[in-house]
Amino acid sequence: MSIRPWRDIARRPCRQIMVGSVPVGGDAPVTVQTMTNTPTDDVRATVDQIRRCEEAGADIVRVSCPDVASTTALKQIVRAARVPIVADIHFHYKRALEAADAGAACLRINPGNIGSSERVAEVVRAAKANGCAIRIGVNGGSLERHLLEKYGEPCPDALVESALDHIKLLQDHDFHEYKVAVKASDLFLAVAAYQQLAEQVDCPLHLGITEAGGFVGGTVKSAIGIGSLLWFGIGDTIRVSLSAEPEEEVRVGFEMLKALGIRNRGVRVVSCPSCARQGFDVIRTVQTLEERLQHIRTPMSLSVLGCVVNGPGEARETDIGITGGGNGRHMVYLSGVTDHHVQDEGMIDHIVRLVEAKAAEIEAKAEPEAVAAE
Repeated sequence: MSIRPWRDIARRPCRQIMVGSVPVGGDAPVTVQTMTNTPTDDVRATVDQIRRCEEAGADIVRVSCPDVASTTALKQIVRAARVPIVADIHFHYKRALEAADAGAACLRINPGNIGSSERVAEVVRAAKANGCAIRIGVNGGSLERHLLEKYGEPCPDALVESALDHIKLLQDHDFHEYKVAVKASDLFLAVAAYQQLAEQVDCPLHLGITEAGGFVGGTVKSAIGIGSLLWFGIGDTIRVSLSAEPEEEVRVGFEMLKALGIRNRGVRVVSCPSCARQGFDVIRTVQTLEERLQHIRTPMSLSVLGCVVNGPGEARETDIGITGGGNGRHMVYLSGVTDHHVQDEGMIDHIVRLVEAKAAEIEAKAEPEAVAAE
């Protein structure tokens, strides 16, 4: 049995495409995507939701375009968004043409599902004219009938064959700015399909475990599926599909990337599960801190440990740490060194101020280095 060396992640080589201003694939960072759930023709509600996703760190946001009202609204949405917008098209090729003209950075469409070769050619012409990428999205729940008849059920071979068929339709029209997903709600099926596809194509791969479930169950399922692929270097952009608000999908996506050391954004919290030794309410403290520190984008680490068993050791490895003590008096660590004590009262406010100050310090130090690099 071959065991993967710890912390050894070598990205799968692939060519790079552009989704608007965001590079996907090649040596670009793994991007995090989500999808709105508002009616797209409600411009205000959709833009408000996109804004929350942007604040959470979303690199790319997808919106549904099932009708003319949606593609008409898309022009305003694209103008208001700060991130590239992907138009989700399924069967009606005219929606793809309208979305491309409205400024979509990418079209989510399966070329084989929209009819004749001429329709595919029209979509390709519109994509080229407007600088759109295309995302081929194969799904285990909507495989073509002839593949189900051939294989008897959704399986990795069927998903991969579907993807290759759709790719060929684009390549036949000399279009190469595409990325591909082979999603399934069965994480074993999805992972096997992605592994198989990764060996046969050179395009970027969009990862996801579709219809993963609610916040807790879907997060676990997605982390196992997406995380195992990322660990083996497969994947250039991800979407965590949860029955939860889209900004939560973004936060979970970044937590996956942070856990794997692939990409850091915001505060990485190290905390204990709590026990009878805890000197303060660890669970509630961590919940409150995670909420109040969502605005921090600077990569940094914070340890919150309830007692002195593991607290000092964890604090030595983080930018800021707090360890529970007796009589409501707790030790604060800065850059791994014991620094001062804090009482229960005002402890959370104190930690928030420390984190904000540390983030400002890191950013101030980074600015001259960035200027020097230029």
